[in-house]
Order: sequence, then C-alpha cells, then structure tokens
Amino acid sequence: MEKHEQFAQVINEGYTFKGGALTMGVAMLDGQPVPGALVKAPLSTMNRHGLVAGATGTGKTKTLQRLVESLSKNGVPVLIMDIKGDVSGISQPGTSNPKIDERHAKIGEPWAAAQFPVEFLSISNEKGTKMRATVSEFGPVLFSKILELNDTQSSVCSLIFKYCDDKGLALLDLQDFKKTLQYLTNEGKEEIEQEYGAIASSSTAAMMRKVIELEEQGAELFFGEKSFDVEDLLRKDREGRGYVNIIRLSDMQAKPKLFSTFMLCLLAEIYQTFPEEGDIEKPKLVFIIDEAHLIFNEASKALLDQLETIIKLIRSKGVGIYFCTQNPIDIPPAILSQLGMKIQHALRAFTANDRKAIKLAAENYPLTDFYQVDETITALGTGEAFFTALNEKGIPTPLAHVLLCAPESRMDTITDAELDKAVERSDIASTYNKVIDRESAAEILGEKIKRAQDEAQKAKEAEERDKEDAAERKRRKDDPTFLESVGKNPIVRDVGRTLSREIVRGILGVLGIRRRR
Repeated sequence: MEKHEQFAQVINEGYTFKGGALTMGVAMLDGQPVPGALVKAPLSTMNRHGLVAGATGTGKTKTLQRLVESLSKNGVPVLIMDIKGDVSGISQPGTSNPKIDERHAKIGEPWAAAQFPVEFLSISNEKGTKMRATVSEFGPVLFSKILELNDTQSSVCSLIFKYCDDKGLALLDLQDFKKTLQYLTNEGKEEIEQEYGAIASSSTAAMMRKVIELEEQGAELFFGEKSFDVEDLLRKDREGRGYVNIIRLSDMQAKPKLFSTFMLCLLAEIYQTFPEEGDIEKPKLVFIIDEAHLIFNEASKALLDQLETIIKLIRSKGVGIYFCTQNPIDIPPAILSQLGMKIQHALRAFTANDRKAIKLAAENYPLTDFYQVDETITALGTGEAFFTALNEKGIPTPLAHVLLCAPESRMDTITDAELDKAVERSDIASTYNKVIDRESAAEILGEKIKRAQDEAQKAKEAEERDKEDAAERKRRKDDPTFLESVGKNPIVRDVGRTLSREIVRGILGVLGIRRRR
C-alpha cells in the first residue's frame, strides 16, 4: 500500500467516532494535506483536559478561538482566561479573505463568518461582569494556602474562621479578616485565650503582612459580595449555543499571586458546586487558561499540589481544563500527565536549551512511523500543529500533523464601543456589578474595638484625675496656707496672745462694773 494511502487509512480509522466530534483540520504528510483525512476531537473525552503549546506567532490563539467556537456550536459553554485581550473578537463575525478560502479549500470544509454569544467578565477594574468571592467561601485551608502560611499560622487562620463562625461574624472581604486579626491580637486577646487558646503575636504579624501583600495586587476588588454563582457559566443562548465567558485579565500579568488565587478559587468552587456526571456525551464546561506559565512560575508548592488534585478530580464533574503556553515544559509533569488532548504548534531552536526542550516536547506524543517529530516540530507553519487526543475508549489517537481550520469570528480585538455594548446587553452584569456592603466582621469588631478604646481612654483619664487629686492633696499638706503660715510666725503668735488677753480683760472689766452696780 502506498505511503499516503496507508497514512489516510490510519487517520480515518483513528479519528472516526460514534459520538459528536469537533473538526480540527486535515492531516498532512510530507508537507501536503492528505484529501479526506480529517482530524477530529471527540466531544465525549474533552473533559480529560488538554494543552495548546507553541512559540509566539505560530497560531496558538487562533487555534484556541476555533476550538472555543466549535464547542459553543455544540452547546458546550466555555470559560476562557484572556490575558492579552486576543479572543474578544469571538463576539463579532469574521471577514473572509483569500488565505482563509485557500486554507479551507485544502481542508475540504466550508467556512462561513459567524459570531458567538459572549459574556465579558472581570476580577479587576476591567469592564465586564464582576466576579467576586467572599473570604468565608475560601475556607481556612484554601485561604492558608493562598497566603502561603506555615503550619502554625494555618492553625491560627483556622481559629479565626472558627471564632467568626461561632460569633456570627461574616468574613466577606480582606478588611474583615484583617479587623478580626487585629481584634484578637489586642482588645479581644483575653477573650480568645479563655475560649480557644493563646495566639502568638509573631504569627498574627506575619499573617497581616501576607494579607497586605495580597491586597497590593488588587485583591480587595475580588474579595467581597455579591459572590459569583458558577452556575451562570453554564448558560446557553436561544439557539442552544454555549456562552463563551471571557475573563478579561490584561492587567493581571504583573499580579500573578492574584491570578493564581482567583483561578484556584474558581476551580474549587466549580468542583464543590457541580454534581458528579460520570460518562457524558460532551463536557458540561470547558475551562481554558491562556498564558498558563503565569500561574506555574509564581505558584507555591501548596498551590501546585492543590491544582494537581483538582485537575485529577474535576473531570468527573464534566469539566475539561485546557492550558495554553509556549512550551510544554512550562506545565509541571504531574499536571502534564493528566492532559489527554495535545495541540503542539511550532517550537524554535535558537539555543542548546531550546533543542533540549524540543526533544522533551517530542517525547510527550505517541510514537509514529510517519513523522520525525523533533525535526518537524521546528518546521511547522503558522496555523499548523501536531495533534493527538483520547478516543472514546481513552486511547490516544494517532499523531497527526494538521492544517487547522480558521476561526469564523473576528481574528482581532474588539473596540471599546463594541465592548460597552456587549456589557450593556448582558443579562447578569446588573446583578453582579451592584456594590453590596452589608454589616460584617469589620464593622462589628470595629465597634467593639472603638468601645474598648473609649473605655480604656476613660479609665486612663480617670486614673490621671485621681493622680492629680492625690498630688494636689499632697501639695496642700506640704505647702501650708496663708493662715497656717501666719499662725506659725512667733511674732504674730505673741501679738495674738497679747491681743487675746486685752480682749478678755476688757470683757471681764465690763462684767465687773455691772456686778458692782
């Protein structure tokens, strides 16, 4: 059998599925498309996670865009973290051009301009529906990991959550946590020691510094109410297309701690909220993380362990997680091993380290007799990639060099006016963008602190008055009055005695005269 015929047979057999599938493109051999050898991704295994990798300018973003469009068409909602603002064009129809027409003629699939239902979300000052979460929703374990607390500090964190639960104090934002920490360290120290045990001031000081560090990255905009309901990520439009939820994170590149905190919180909330699904025809939600290296470069070991655990478990909830990064080595091996679908765009070999990285990347893919992967991976053109996924039995599909389909929506960013219009049309923005500031731990404990401080001030003032009174009494005792001083003067005393005698004599003399009469 001729090589191209054998290759076409392998592709057609390996990419034929019973259930629904997304058409990715046409397989290529020796640099040319093989007619009819369409490469597809089965919907039923898209909750087994995936990776899109490749050097800058090789077409990763457009691949993500096409993947998101195909999922939406098939009724699968998508949540995508947009670091660079590149995927906002999904909300607008694309424009045909000769290159797109030529590409799809080779693929053998029609192309038509389309736009998709989009919800723009934000965790910062970016325009969009605000996504927030309360400190209470994190819980002491996850919150401790976010702050990178040691065991002793984590136990204090658990005590704070316990105290607030027992006293009915709502921990909504970071100010609530800070105020509780302040109260239990100072005014409430005796109370906490009697009921829960002593807290070391060194631990609370270290925790306060960690919270302030998180605040400096803008976390105060994320923590608070109204909490975002993850069920709102599962919406579909009237045509049954899944909503594309785009989280605008263009101002997050310099805030990796907040970025990883938010992502971990969101995954944890999805895992806790969504029911177990078992084997399903298509995923319930696909979560795409662009520029994934921002998470892993700055993440602590505790965060990585938590992320690894969630990724292993969350697929049972019908959720697939897809990472987009420049090189597969950006992803920790324990997480990389969990990714069923891999789309590898070109890598560039400029240095010896680059060549080593390419060899390692090539080893992540199934063995093949049709490609020299480590060589071909450096020669892939823009919009071309190596592709493999898990078939419906969970077995990797044959590795294919694919000429990928072009996006049907706009392959560019949208204007500010278009963004404003999209936010105005949102069905949920008015609900989540309303500022709620109900009474919580900060206000309640703030009042207790103020009362305690007022009482302490009054006690201090009373003590000072008592001291002043005592000093005055002592001064009066030590410093006699004018009359006392006069009385002690010997000359005045003699004059006084003489005067007294004369007065007495005068009185007695008068009495004597009266008697004689």
